[in-house]
Amino acid sequence: MQNAANYVGRYAPSPTGDLHLGNVQTALLAWLHARLHQGTFLLRMEDLDTPRTVPGSDMSILHDLEWLGLDWDGQVVYQSARTAHYQHALDWLSEQGLTYACYCSRKDILSAASAPHRHVGVYPGTCRGLNAEQQAAKARHKSPAIRVRVPVTLADCCGDFVVRRADGLFAYQLAVVVDDLAQEVTNVVRGADLADSTDRQRYLASLLAPQHVALQYHHAPLLKDASGHRMAKRDGSHSLRQVREQGQSPESVIGALVHALGLTSVSAPISAAELLAELTLPQLNVVLA
Repeated sequence: MQNAANYVGRYAPSPTGDLHLGNVQTALLAWLHARLHQGTFLLRMEDLDTPRTVPGSDMSILHDLEWLGLDWDGQVVYQSARTAHYQHALDWLSEQGLTYACYCSRKDILSAASAPHRHVGVYPGTCRGLNAEQQAAKARHKSPAIRVRVPVTLADCCGDFVVRRADGLFAYQLAVVVDDLAQEVTNVVRGADLADSTDRQRYLASLLAPQHVALQYHHAPLLKDASGHRMAKRDGSHSLRQVREQGQSPESVIGALVHALGLTSVSAPISAAELLAELTLPQLNVVLA
């Protein structure tokens, strides 16, 4: 078992609306993983994407977690208050010659001819070799995103990826790595939909903090609705607020989630504290890839 004194986990929701049950499942698993290690559990609001941030949803998320009995350590960190740190990291990467301006749209990338072994949508490096004159010509028509150069080992799976968007907002990949390093996070429990970000984030961390011990990533299965579709805010999936307003208790919500994961033999109400007392790490690790 990892040394409890060294374990730091986190849950980092985006305040773009109410938590849906898929978010709740991830929060519960992340909390259980940290508490079973007797480690630290941090909470961070990933509110950098200001056009999508819903005012007040951060407080709603905090209320939901408290209602479920999921506590956290220390103060909540907001990414919107940390832009200077992201700029510092971006400046350093640029000084090392590791970034370049990209003028391609998503449509350009999807339609670009690429090698058969590349994944669909992987950036083919179109703007990587532009000279100053070519960049100036493109800049007259479009603001660029900033991409980080990746080694050959990552070229086919993710390609050079964006660290600052064309609208000037820092990209998720950069912000999350800077924050995880700053908060000395050791373990990340998150949904399987973010598994393909792992290689990008490990690479950035190796650049920004080469002496830092690599984070351990654990990915939880995605919760699906009755029709077999992944639960997501944008699809109008049931929010925890709706479930609560229907009269369900936090114990019934937790009981249903852990039963669906196969952590209990029957779907019966159970509190977060009771579950923590009954569950073991080997049992939990079975559902985390």
